[in-house]
Amino acid sequence: MRIGQVAAEAGVSVDTVRFYERRGVLPAAERRPSGYRVFDATAVERIRFAKGLQELGFTLDEVADALAAHDAGGATCDSERWRLEAVVERIDARMAELAAVRRAAARSLRDCRAGHCRLGPDRSSLGTRRT
Repeated sequence: MRIGQVAAEAGVSVDTVRFYERRGVLPAAERRPSGYRVFDATAVERIRFAKGLQELGFTLDEVADALAAHDAGGATCDSERWRLEAVVERIDARMAELAAVRRAAARSLRDCRAGHCRLGPDRSSLGTRRT
């Protein structure tokens, strides 16, 4: 399969296929004498799997590491569970950060509605007051 067909079937751009190849998510494609890349059908499934992991919150480096572990053989749910645990912990931490930011923004909005213009993390007054 040529790169355009792989990209179309995987639902990504040609640039994404090239990027995945550079980053080790996809093994280097064979090249025809013309220089065109030639992929086998497993490339499409590998890209779909990688995109699925990214949608779960894996970074691209984590995707590449997980695929390398799979390629090495012996990867099981038990041996790879830690990867998902790390993603969930990172998401939980980010959600806590966002909740704190939301609380601060809600306080600022409440102050604004009360006629006090206070913005920023220390909620410094801008010296204006609604009349």
